[in-house]
Amino acid sequence: MEEHAIFTRAEHIRDVIRYISRFKDAAVVIYLDDRIIDSPLWASHIRDISLIHEAGLRVILVPGAHKHIDKILAENNISWERKNGCRITDDEAMPLIKTAAFDVSNIVMSSLAGEHLTAVIGNWVRARAKGVLDGTDYGSAGEIDKIDDDTIRAVLSNGFIPIFPCIGWSLSGKPYNISSMQLASQIAIHMQADKLFFLVPDAELSATYFTLPQEIGISPEGCIPAMNIEEVDEFLKANKEIKSAKTNSTVMQDLREHILSIVRLGKAACLEGVTRVHILNSSLNGTLPCEIFSDLGSGTMIYSSNYGKLRPMERNDIAAVLTLIQPFVKKGILLPRTEEQLESQLNDYIVYELDGGIRACSALHIYDNKQAEIAAVAVDETCAHIGIGPKIMDSLINRAKQLSLDSVFVLTTQTTDWFESLGFKSDNINSLPEKRKALWSPSRGSKLLRLKLK
Repeated sequence: MEEHAIFTRAEHIRDVIRYISRFKDAAVVIYLDDRIIDSPLWASHIRDISLIHEAGLRVILVPGAHKHIDKILAENNISWERKNGCRITDDEAMPLIKTAAFDVSNIVMSSLAGEHLTAVIGNWVRARAKGVLDGTDYGSAGEIDKIDDDTIRAVLSNGFIPIFPCIGWSLSGKPYNISSMQLASQIAIHMQADKLFFLVPDAELSATYFTLPQEIGISPEGCIPAMNIEEVDEFLKANKEIKSAKTNSTVMQDLREHILSIVRLGKAACLEGVTRVHILNSSLNGTLPCEIFSDLGSGTMIYSSNYGKLRPMERNDIAAVLTLIQPFVKKGILLPRTEEQLESQLNDYIVYELDGGIRACSALHIYDNKQAEIAAVAVDETCAHIGIGPKIMDSLINRAKQLSLDSVFVLTTQTTDWFESLGFKSDNINSLPEKRKALWSPSRGSKLLRLKLK
C-alpha cells in the first residue's frame, strides 16, 4: 500500500481513538425526525446509534412524530392548524396524537432491541397548557414545565437508553403535545449534554437553501462545517427573510424555515451550557459517527467555545507537528525539520489545536529589530477550508507589530498566490537579513514575499 495512504488511514484511526477517549461517558441527546423511519437508511442509523452507545457514550433519544401524527389525524378526519411552530387541535385529537407519538417511540425501541440494546420509554416530562396567546387558543399544545433529571440519570447509569415521546403530562395527569425539537434541546440543557444532534432529512446549511456569510468557512461539499455563536448570529441575520430566490417553492421554504428553527434552538442550547449542537442530514449514511469521531464531521456544528484555538507550541506537541508537516515536506512545499530544531525554536512556534489534535502550525523567526520570517506554515488538508491559515498569519503578524518590526517575510516555492492574497508582495532576495540569506538555496529557488508593517 502507498505510504501516503497508510499515513492518512493511521491519522483517521488516531482521530477515532482520541474522540472515543474524549467522549467516553459523555451525555449525547439525539433528535430523530420520524421521516427517517421509512428511509432505506433507518437500519444503518440505528446501527450507528448502537455503536455510539457501545463506545461508552450515554445516549438519549427524542424521536419526532410529526409525520405519524399528520397521518393518524388525517385518517380520522380531524383537522388541525399550525401557528408559531405549534400544532393546534381540539382535545379530541389528543388520544390519537398520544398513540402516534408512542407508536414512533416503540418503533425506535424495537429497532434498538434488534441491536441487543435495552431502551426505556418514560413519562419523565411534566407539561402545562400553552393556553391562549394573542387571542389564539392553542388547545392540546403544551409547554415543558419540568424534566425528571434524576430518573434519566438512573436509567443511563443502568446502561439503558431513555426514549422521550413528544408528550408531557400535567400534575393531574392530562397529556399535552409538546415540540420534540424543543424537548431535545431542553433535555440537553438539563443534562448539560456534551452533544445535541438533530438528525433531519435534507438538513444542510449550504448555498442551495441559504445565503452564506463570506466570513464563515465552507467545506469542499459547499456546507458550513462549524459556527460559533457570533457566526450563528451573522448567518441568521443574512437569512432573516424566509422567502428568497433560493426558496422559490413551498417545500423549500418549509425546509429552510425548519433548519433555521433548529439553528436558533442550537444557539439557545449552547448559551445554556450544551457544549455542542450538530445539525445532520439523515440522507447521508454514517453521518452520526462521522460527526462524533472526526474533527470536521459530516454536518454543521454550533459551539460556544473550546472547539479550536491558537496557542504557543509546547514540547509535547513536537511529535504531532512533525507529523503535520510531513506531507508538505514530501511535496516540496516545506523544508524538513527535526525534533531538535523544533525544540531549540520552541518559543517561535504557534499551533492550532482542534479538539485536542494539532491541525496547523507556523513560526515567527526574528532576525533583527526590523524584520522576521513567517515559516513552516502548515494546515491539515482536512481543515484547509475553514480559515485556520489566515488566523495563524494574523496572529503572527500581530505579534510582529507588537514587537515594532518594520516587516515580515516568507520564502515559498508553491504558495505565492495565497500569500499575495494576504497582502504580501514580491521582494529581492538581497533584502534578506544576512543570516537568512546564507541559508537560501538557488537550487530550491524559493521566492521572497514581504509584508510591510509600517
